[in-house]
Amino acid sequence: MVVRIRLARHGIKIRNRPFYNIVVANAKTPRDGKHIEKVGLYDPIPNELGIKNVELNTDRIKYWLNVGAWPSDTVARLLSKAGIMPTLPKDVNKPKNKKSKLSVNPNNKMKDISSEQNS
Repeated sequence: MVVRIRLARHGIKIRNRPFYNIVVANAKTPRDGKHIEKVGLYDPIPNELGIKNVELNTDRIKYWLNVGAWPSDTVARLLSKAGIMPTLPKDVNKPKNKKSKLSVNPNNKMKDISSEQNS
């Protein structure tokens, strides 16, 4: 069973006031589905002082990381800012861009249609 540490959205959706629980869940469960344990809270909307609220249960997060849980990209960024995880490069979990299969042959030249029509 692959376990992930990720965000589960809560809050009022009508007024665009989300907040997120940081949860440990099976990788195959839906975002807002059943989770194993709640390990934190993240409010992305800053308060009057411009500070975003992040509450973390560091002991339980360290336990789940040692057991082998994988954090999502956003949770990994939050954990690295809190000093729980080392900072990761931006493109660690993202696949490399594949080159397009279209190839351009430089030897093919387009014919000038207007000069052929005038002749």
